[in-house]
Amino acid sequence: MKLEKGFTQVYTGNGKGKTTAALGLALRAVGREMRVCMIQFLKGGGQYGEHLAAEKLAPYLTIFQTGSNHWCRKGNPGPEDVRLAREALTMAEKILTQGRYDLVILDEINIAVHYNLVSVDDVLHLIEQKPCQVELVLTGRNADERIIAAADLVTEMREIKHYYKAGVAARIGIEK
Repeated sequence: MKLEKGFTQVYTGNGKGKTTAALGLALRAVGREMRVCMIQFLKGGGQYGEHLAAEKLAPYLTIFQTGSNHWCRKGNPGPEDVRLAREALTMAEKILTQGRYDLVILDEINIAVHYNLVSVDDVLHLIEQKPCQVELVLTGRNADERIIAAADLVTEMREIKHYYKAGVAARIGIEK
């Protein structure tokens, strides 16, 4: 099944659920035998539950995990962090434009922009390059206003209360 028209969606905000929402959309698309590719920026450290699910949902769901296995800090990215983000951006453009996937999710790309690993212009170029029948989803906190303006749908997840602040670490199967 192909989309008649694909749009650009942004999931941003300081609340939990941006990646989870994108994965929910991916699950819905896979259920319709659409091909989905997720490229995860800044998530090179360890396997998440979605990677295990992608193995079971292949060939419809493909996830590429990129980034180093340490936390990248805003304002002081290392050269390796920049290199890995640039490689992910190059991969994203190739995957987006090759026509193999119906839904392309660039997970945490807004953080990559916010951390100056890739530029707003790079992301706007991706949006412009998006084929008509491909749905594009951009996730991550701190989405730039120019990216928000270029998108067709923008959802902001707002944190009201989070158990992390009470000392609950990321749990397997729920946050990772």
